[in-house]
Amino acid sequence: PAPDREQRHGRASSRGVPHRAAAEGNEAGNGGREGYDGKCVFCRIARREEPGTVLLPCEDEDLVCFRDIKPGAPHHYLVVPVKHMGNCKTLKTEHIPLVKRMMEVGKAVLQKNNFSDLNDVRMGFHWPPFCSIAHLHLHVLAPASQLGFLSRIYYRINSYWFITVSYLLYKNIVCTDLCQ
Repeated sequence: PAPDREQRHGRASSRGVPHRAAAEGNEAGNGGREGYDGKCVFCRIARREEPGTVLLPCEDEDLVCFRDIKPGAPHHYLVVPVKHMGNCKTLKTEHIPLVKRMMEVGKAVLQKNNFSDLNDVRMGFHWPPFCSIAHLHLHVLAPASQLGFLSRIYYRINSYWFITVSYLLYKNIVCTDLCQ
């Protein structure tokens, strides 16, 4: 049988060793590295520990960018912080600059890959519990006008499961902080 999404992302140990250390506590699971979760495939990708994933050039040392393994558009990239962070629901006002930098990296990667119509781009996050990986990651899809039928559903703007960057910044971070 074909490997499931968890196996393709390397959640089962890619070295044949169970992730017992990671389950025993933060210190044991991260090898003493702050902001690292050895069980998280995006943490491993960000540190070049997943040889099957090619990192795209990124001018921000706190972020990495790579192609999505199940592209929903001709250009489908993920922009991920090197430091482990939870999903988009955990973001606060102090994370606004990070989210904006993630968006700028996404635009720069599109342009480096010969896509220049930034009006035909969809950028956003899957909203919990619809996240397959519990590490903050921005989806950058282009051209949005060429999303297939399923991708138009899966990356539907401001649905219950996918939100744009602007919706996140306004509704989830700014409004939440103002209401507290």
